[in-house]
Amino acid sequence: MNTLVKIAVILVLALTNNQAKAQNNFEKGMTKAFELWEEGKWNEAENMFERIAKAEQDQWLPNYYVAQMNSLKSWNEKDATVIKAQLGKAQEHLDIAKTKSSEENVELIIMQAQIYTNWIVFDGMTYGMKYSGKVNELYKKALELEPENPRAVFCKADWEMGSAKYFGKDTTPYCDEIEASLELFDTFKPESAFHPNWGRERAEEVTKSCKE
Repeated sequence: MNTLVKIAVILVLALTNNQAKAQNNFEKGMTKAFELWEEGKWNEAENMFERIAKAEQDQWLPNYYVAQMNSLKSWNEKDATVIKAQLGKAQEHLDIAKTKSSEENVELIIMQAQIYTNWIVFDGMTYGMKYSGKVNELYKKALELEPENPRAVFCKADWEMGSAKYFGKDTTPYCDEIEASLELFDTFKPESAFHPNWGRERAEEVTKSCKE
């Protein structure tokens, strides 16, 4: 083996080892962040996701979860200033996640629809006209890209059910769609242990309420 070949091999091995180390650090960090979240330590988990996001410039998942956490927190918040800060942060991290992934990433499309919905729930008079049409378009796109994605099916039906209730229309068709999404949750396989796999419990709750 000549000197140039030896150098090339050393460089390849070094690169591979660095990539493996980075992947291991990513996995360890994500696992720890999820553990903190499950323990109810939201601030610590969010901070962990943010640190991972800064360290892993090609990974969209940490930014996605910062966006999701702030979206979820806004549902129970009453202070307008806090809500705006949370949704602003959610959008900021979702935008970063989009730069790290494809425009056809269905999970990011769904999360964008969720954030717009948060704004509408917060202030329907101000944001209803602005975002309602966009939410419809996003869920339509998500279903076109991945018709068997359980979150796309469930979230679209849940959104349409909310609209139907608001306008006093029959919600039965949407109850049927949400119940059908449960089968998709049963067969859905996320790309990794860290990829989005949420929604089933909420779908079960809505299905149960439909039958009451």
